Amino acid sequence: MTALSPQLKQATDVTVDHGRGSCLFDAEGRRYLDFTAGIGVVSTGHCHPRVVAAAQEQVGSLIHGQYTTVMHRPLKELIERLEGVLPPSLDSLFFANSGSEAVEAALRLVRQATGRPNVVVFHGGFHGRTVAAATMTTSGTRFSAGFSPLMSGVHVAPFPTAYRYGWSEEEATAFALKELDYLFATVTSPQETAAFIVEPVLGEGGYIPGNTEFFAGLRERADRHGILLVMDEIQTGFGRTGRYFGHQHFEVQPDVITIAKGIASGFPLSGIAASEELMSRAWPGSQGGTYGANAVSCAAAVATLQVIEEESLVQNAAQRGAQLLAGARAAADGGSGSGAGHGIGDVRGLGLMIGSEFTTADGAPDPDRAKAALTVAADKGLLMLTCGAYMNVVRMIPPLVVTAEEIDEGLAIWSSVLAEI
Repeated sequence: MTALSPQLKQATDVTVDHGRGSCLFDAEGRRYLDFTAGIGVVSTGHCHPRVVAAAQEQVGSLIHGQYTTVMHRPLKELIERLEGVLPPSLDSLFFANSGSEAVEAALRLVRQATGRPNVVVFHGGFHGRTVAAATMTTSGTRFSAGFSPLMSGVHVAPFPTAYRYGWSEEEATAFALKELDYLFATVTSPQETAAFIVEPVLGEGGYIPGNTEFFAGLRERADRHGILLVMDEIQTGFGRTGRYFGHQHFEVQPDVITIAKGIASGFPLSGIAASEELMSRAWPGSQGGTYGANAVSCAAAVATLQVIEEESLVQNAAQRGAQLLAGARAAADGGSGSGAGHGIGDVRGLGLMIGSEFTTADGAPDPDRAKAALTVAADKGLLMLTCGAYMNVVRMIPPLVVTAEEIDEGLAIWSSVLAEI
């Protein structure tokens, strides 16, 4: 009997019939609050009427117009829309289908533009599953194990993960920057380093935000040594963190950003943005792909960006994210204000990216309890996911359209889960 690969394991036992807004429904009509959003993809919620209408209309006129062969209207409209939200200096775009493809395109660009072989990534980062992207991924060995040899030229520096080190954020940041300088002295010369590639908030690595001092340190070193700064905005982009892009919280100017996930409300679309001058340094023939900038995906992306703007979803993400973070901390600590308790050592995040890290009494990771929490929550009608190196962080990623009432409902379920497991 033909079936999915046994390695494709669902996080829940739910079989979905349809979705609307922040909710999914099974074939019997049972409603589930979806705090996974397709792993941060359905930014405007499930089946937003305007996104649906745009896609339906486009399917009837042009499904695919390969964009290095012909130009099509949805792509032109998408470029115009992105001009209004991208950092002004990033005025040149390349489109692909998946986040991994975008990361590989960024890697190819920075190496070709600088003529340098090496890149520095940061511990806990996730950048994809294809060979180069998996080589740059350090959020868990499950993404890179078993198909060595991996790509050469990738070196890993610390990210300021204060909770893991048991330090203050200031101490963790000073350590991370000092170790980056040591990496330059011992492993990869700055003159052979093409780029830093980093997430504003570690995603699969445990929902750990960076900070202004850390990113300022990266920018200063990049400018001093002619290194490019690539911000991986695949999970943090398009309003998820309460700003259009995650790096905007930290007052840092990237040279390249990678985009995907929330840009098209569930349709496959990704890309990179850089300055025209930098993008022009890519070698001829190095950018392309059959399905990149698919017409239906572009039409959905245009509608998505319209909805994000007109329904003030970036602001909603900031407000609902603050509500969710405060509520998740209160659920963990029982109102003590410590942000820890019920076997949760830390609750953190930015915007609608909130992680609760389960630990044992002696502070060790507790993935079993995190998994149990997901199962009980799903039984109660709340869908979530885990992340982190040990899969002991429960992450909440509601769509940007989530309401205050839905956040309260989700938090009430979460509190009952913590009381039960």
